Amino acid sequence: MRPFHQLIIIAVLAATASALEPGNPDDLLDGAEASPRDAALERLLSERESVEALDGAVANAKKNGISEQAILEARFLYHVDRHEDDALAALLPEFMKRRDSFRLEDSEIFSVKEDWLAVTEYVQAIAALKKSDKDGFKKHITEAFWLSPRQGAAFATHIDRLRLEEAMKSVKIDFATPLTSLTDKEAAPLAPPDDKRRALLLHFWSPWNRECEAFMPDFVATATGLADKHIGIVSILPEDSPKVLADARELLKPLGVKPPGAWLIDFKKDPLSRRLRVQSVPAMVLLDPEGRVLFNGHPAEEALWTALLKIDPSIKRPALDDGH
Repeated sequence: MRPFHQLIIIAVLAATASALEPGNPDDLLDGAEASPRDAALERLLSERESVEALDGAVANAKKNGISEQAILEARFLYHVDRHEDDALAALLPEFMKRRDSFRLEDSEIFSVKEDWLAVTEYVQAIAALKKSDKDGFKKHITEAFWLSPRQGAAFATHIDRLRLEEAMKSVKIDFATPLTSLTDKEAAPLAPPDDKRRALLLHFWSPWNRECEAFMPDFVATATGLADKHIGIVSILPEDSPKVLADARELLKPLGVKPPGAWLIDFKKDPLSRRLRVQSVPAMVLLDPEGRVLFNGHPAEEALWTALLKIDPSIKRPALDDGH
């Protein structure tokens, strides 16, 4: 679970606990309904469907007396949970406007002012990152850590992202690299010669990872759509133990005789996963025709589709199971 997502749960629990304080015995009766304000607050903090739905929750929150401070916090949580860094950076003027006027009693999330100031620094760091201001990013993300170490895991993801992007600038993958095929156990190049290929998308996965298994239908839809756009798809298994290989082949059976793309096994010596710094699965790496890295990260990141749309603006992202 993402650290800031935990804040949503904390906020909802805090609101519930506040409503059930001693002195409100009537609220403890079975079947008691939440007040309109509490219901509006819970909807505001938990809304993730769409910007339009969030705007509706905001309008309802204002109607029920929820503070502008709490509404800004809810917008922040919404965009953090949806990995929308551009939208977070756009919130910076509002955060700066309220930086010094923050009132702890108006907050529905933060228990101390330092947590609020840390989030403000975090938003400043994201805005700096969007401008490729690395010094500004380091300054603000360091201050965010100092103010709220307990939120460090959330801040660290962007540091890891910056370091990964820097490392990928010097990486170039040879498509003629031979790997072993998972499906027929024969040697096969990472990608065969194909003048029509506009990019190559590497999909790192494992049959022992629940997220990989849950992601598989979305991957198949994505791979099928991208193949029509002349973008090659290669799924790479980082492990090669007999049990992993057997489970991987079993997982592929529902995909038919010819699952989309190529399904290969990574090297033991100098594996691609190490060269590309793949530390967890599922992961995707988008390569240009020369083997240079255009994207490296989680399949759900918007940056993947931003990179794909630069290759072909007609590419459409399949609807995901979570509705995002």
